[in-house]
This record gives sequence, structure tokens and C-alpha cells, in this order.
Amino acid sequence: MGSLAGQAGLTPHTVRDLALEKHYSVSELAQLWGLSEKSIRRIFFNEPGVVKWGHDESRFKRAYMTLRIPESVVQRVHRRMREVG
Repeated sequence: MGSLAGQAGLTPHTVRDLALEKHYSVSELAQLWGLSEKSIRRIFFNEPGVVKWGHDESRFKRAYMTLRIPESVVQRVHRRMREVG
């Protein structure tokens, strides 16, 4: 937990809270927001708190990355997008 907290500027308490809240898949969020999965991936890929697992692209295999997006991250991004737009 320390590395996530350090990299994203989150406290260990916040990381623990993130683990217990609802996490959305890319397809769930795409459906809720009426956007493509590609757009959702682009918006959330580098957001602090998003859980990613998979592997990077290699010479013979394409990259595969699964994202799970905590509800608090969804709310933070939505709030930020609302303020800009």
C-alpha cells in the first residue's frame, strides 16, 4: 500500500477506503456515461487510484490491461470535467 500512497499522493487510510468501495469496469462506466470503452480507458488510465492489471505489449503479444475504477475516482473525474466544461 505504501507505494500506491506515495505515487498517487494518497494516505494509507485513503488507499484502504478505496479498496472497500464499489469499483466499475470500463464497460459499466461506458454504459453509464454513454461513451465508448476507448474513451473511458483514455480518461481513466493515468488517474490515481485506478486499479490496473495485465501486461505490456511485447514483440509478439499485444498489451492487455484490465481497469477497475473506484467510485470516488469516478466522482472526482466527473467533478473535474464538469468544472472545465
